[in-house]
Amino acid sequence: MGTLTLTMLLLLLLLTSTSNGDAQRIPGLKKDDSCSCQVNSSVWVFPAMKFEGVLQLVQDCGDSLQNLQAQVKLSNERLPEIQATIENVTARLEPYQYLNDQGLYTALHLRQLAKGLRELEEDISSIHQDKPSDQTQKLTQEIGKVRKEVDKMHLSNTFNMKTVKEKLRSLKNGVESCRTIPEEFISKQGVCSQRIMSNISTPVITKISPYGKSYTSGSWGRQAKQVMEDQEGSGVFYWVQPLVSSHRLGNIVRRYRSYDDFMASKNHEDVSVAPSYSHANAIQGSGTVVYGEAVFYNCYFSPELCRYDLQTKVTTRLNIPDIGTNNKFPYCYYNCKDWTDTDFAADETGLWVIYSTLGNHGNLVLSRLDSEAFNVTHTWTTRLFKKSVTNAFMVCGILYATRYIDQFHEEVFYAFDTATGKDDNTLALPLEKIENGVASLSYNPIDRQLYMYNDGYLLSYQAIF
Repeated sequence: MGTLTLTMLLLLLLLTSTSNGDAQRIPGLKKDDSCSCQVNSSVWVFPAMKFEGVLQLVQDCGDSLQNLQAQVKLSNERLPEIQATIENVTARLEPYQYLNDQGLYTALHLRQLAKGLRELEEDISSIHQDKPSDQTQKLTQEIGKVRKEVDKMHLSNTFNMKTVKEKLRSLKNGVESCRTIPEEFISKQGVCSQRIMSNISTPVITKISPYGKSYTSGSWGRQAKQVMEDQEGSGVFYWVQPLVSSHRLGNIVRRYRSYDDFMASKNHEDVSVAPSYSHANAIQGSGTVVYGEAVFYNCYFSPELCRYDLQTKVTTRLNIPDIGTNNKFPYCYYNCKDWTDTDFAADETGLWVIYSTLGNHGNLVLSRLDSEAFNVTHTWTTRLFKKSVTNAFMVCGILYATRYIDQFHEEVFYAFDTATGKDDNTLALPLEKIENGVASLSYNPIDRQLYMYNDGYLLSYQAIF
């Protein structure tokens, strides 16, 4: 490369030096047998300034060539990935191509819509018989109106699928609210009498993880449900769950029996939920929560959810159909936080799991769980795309979502009320942090604090109503 550059420089200089015209004729004086003449040697002075200019041009040319080569290399590396994505999308669309060609695709969706409506009619009828109220009566009337619209669509062959599906989603959320939220909770005048948070404090706890800052992903908090006082080891404890193996897996939950022990990082107990982090019962992702005497988390390399009983040491599993897993629907917004497809949450009303499904087009889905039987009691669907938020948590039966502002700030911008099935995207509650990444964010109904795992820092905040 050096020889080529030098050759190019000499060639350019030669062309430059001879570009002004022919060789000069110099007059001389003949004296005796010799000829003498005066020569101006400055004509042949080495053109240093021109040399430096040409050298810079060659350097710029070399840099441009290297950049182009790097772009070509990157394109060649990305082409197989792009081709695989196209093939995947093509394969997924192929089963529907025949329906589209035959004009049957819309009709198929209409049948699916009618089926969902029938199921909803059966649900609200059953609820109204068991516990009649003004709300169930109103929902019955609204479902009747939707039924008329669907029947009209069948007869007129006119389809407004998007509008009807959105009405159906809203009605389904209303039905879930009717049969899920206990009356004593709805009417309770206490900690949840003011439903929506009005603000969030600055951090009241700021601490580096006891495992060190290199463990940038994981979860932590305080036991989210008080256990019976006569149970062995009773008492609300603090816990930390770090992720290893590319910030993905874990099998240890470290717990501290007191706040002082936690702050001093002493007198801890390491609980193994699995023999190793590659075991089938190991933890995957940072959506872990400790509720009562059990640890709830996403099972290792599986769409299933796990419940590890701290008393009996037994692990039970739960499968939710169509749930996104293995980075299909992680929290994203600014940068995706890997392995956050499934996120457990706890509040005054119980235990929840936040996730997404293909059926809901990657939007957030919220399911309430029976923490003892470990099954889904009811489910709500939202219109909020999961990859557009950095994290989510539950407070007083309301789902909150956050988004990235800058390295030191997040913002709570969205709320979905399970009691009404309505959402609100006008919130702007600031949330301070130390680093970019939010691995986990959960609420504790005992002390009413939020707990954030922030790239190796453990932060907590007071929820303000």
